[in-house]
Amino acid sequence: MWPFLLLALHGATQPAPLTPHDVLKAEHARGADLRTIERALASGDSLLQRLAVRALGRFEDARHASLLDPMLRAPAASVRREAANAAAQLRAPALLAQAALVPYTRETNPTVRAALYESLGRVAAADSTAEAMLRPGLADAALVVRQGAARGLESFTRRHARNYKPAAATLTALTGAFQGNDDAELRHLVLLALTAAGHRDTSVIANGLRDRDEQVRRAAVVLGRVWVDDPSPMVRWQALRVAGDCARAASHLRDTSEHVQLLAIDLLGEKSCDAGPLRALVGPAEAWRPRAHAVVALARVAPREAGPAVRQLAQSPVWQARAWAAEAAERLGDSATLARLARDSAPNVAIAAMTTASQALAVLERDHAGLLLHAATVLGQQRGAYDGVAALPRLQRTFERISRTKPVTWRDPRVALLNVMLPLLAETDPAWLTPWLRDADPVIAAMAYDALPTTPKSERGVFRLPYVPPPFPSAAALAALDGATADVRIRGKGTITLRFLPGEAPMAVQTFVTLAERGAYAGKTIHRIVPNFVIQGGSPGADEYDPASSFFMRDEVGFARNARGTFGISTRGRDTGDGQLYVNLVDNVRLDHDYTVFAETVRGLDVVDRVQEGDVIESVIVRRARR
Repeated sequence: MWPFLLLALHGATQPAPLTPHDVLKAEHARGADLRTIERALASGDSLLQRLAVRALGRFEDARHASLLDPMLRAPAASVRREAANAAAQLRAPALLAQAALVPYTRETNPTVRAALYESLGRVAAADSTAEAMLRPGLADAALVVRQGAARGLESFTRRHARNYKPAAATLTALTGAFQGNDDAELRHLVLLALTAAGHRDTSVIANGLRDRDEQVRRAAVVLGRVWVDDPSPMVRWQALRVAGDCARAASHLRDTSEHVQLLAIDLLGEKSCDAGPLRALVGPAEAWRPRAHAVVALARVAPREAGPAVRQLAQSPVWQARAWAAEAAERLGDSATLARLARDSAPNVAIAAMTTASQALAVLERDHAGLLLHAATVLGQQRGAYDGVAALPRLQRTFERISRTKPVTWRDPRVALLNVMLPLLAETDPAWLTPWLRDADPVIAAMAYDALPTTPKSERGVFRLPYVPPPFPSAAALAALDGATADVRIRGKGTITLRFLPGEAPMAVQTFVTLAERGAYAGKTIHRIVPNFVIQGGSPGADEYDPASSFFMRDEVGFARNARGTFGISTRGRDTGDGQLYVNLVDNVRLDHDYTVFAETVRGLDVVDRVQEGDVIESVIVRRARR
């Protein structure tokens, strides 16, 4: 009987078998649960190993390189591929330089070779050795490897464009890869690499302009800086941007693409063209977007006659139009219009019109992160224009109020206000900073600590406590996201259907779904439009700084690409996602591995292309797959 009891007791002390959810939860802990990561690495289970390796990469802590090293030689190709990517995230070029010899010796898996090439290009120093290691991949028999090598060379040339020129052999290999391949993705990547290198091969440009793929043609326009009149709006916009003149701009004032039309209006102002075409666009009968752009352009080319149009635009019921009026008024030096708009009820109009410290002080009682950030910026720039000591109590009350009532994702205005107050507090009341040593945001706590050199020993190190993210969702909650989609309805434009990528970014998907089902995005605007780059929205304040989420989202970067039509999480630094979204209008290769991609458009890409500044997200309906 005793041996059986001993066996039972021994079994009771064994840890429960690891699950993929355990590893994902350990990743969410950001290094606080390395034991689970180490168990997964030693498990021999390729799925657990791959997830653990991905977690190590996402920690972006080079001290974990020793854990990653053996995974570059793991039996499973999926693990080796993930390890190659993770080594780049850790900024561990030594690991990759050693592993990069594998493609020429024993590595037989094309996806691993592709990942090694891409990763090496992301971290290699600017020298001929790394360049020579990347170059052979362009001639590999496998397309995926050629794509990986092109990605690596694109990263390498772009990162070192200011101080390093690729060798002639590399440029020859790139042009050869372009001419010798009909894969659109590969040809696009090669054009991006050649653009970063500044190598304008005329035959490549001519070939690219005739390509079937619109993104390849657009990249050829960028490389050659040439004019074309193309059926694709993205190509027309790019040609107008890099090779537009007054005549070309005037001919596109009524383009079928609003992106192209608005750029044409802007160019008439930027290039000091004849004011005639603009006069026809500044009247109140014109739609607000072309009218607003035209008023600003007219203020540039004919400031003496633009005044009435600016003052009329400043009365628009559309706040975005009034913000454009503020820009035009500032260009004209119209202080009366600016003063009136600085008191506007719409915070973003007040931001656009604010020019004085008194205007900045007047908005401190308002609740808009972007407005308070801008006010603090103006106060910091105009320190001699107001009595700082007299203003300090108001600044303190504002800081205390938003610290008490707003989430940690209001970091930007709090940091800006604290920067304005620090020199004033040093003269008057430095002890006021003491409670902020325990602030929920470690950035604020660190600022308080640095400003209090006499901090008691009992307080030291408090600011080093990391920001604690919300609990990781349960395995059941994550399983419910498999196969889920969402319909994003843009008012007056149509519906965008997206498919989630929970396998790549589980926390981002869960956060988006939670916010969407709470109605957090309904009625919010698309506030940022950058044609041939991204659109961005979802902010309650219709700006970069007012968060949709009450907590900072951690980054979940990996192999998910910032491809055209994908949805990502907007950030202002590592692990600072606040629920705002961006959608890629083109393949934004330079965003890969830096921004979390959590969904892809499966229907409605034409709607994405038509979205403009001020468009409204009417609703987001999440649809879970039936089980």
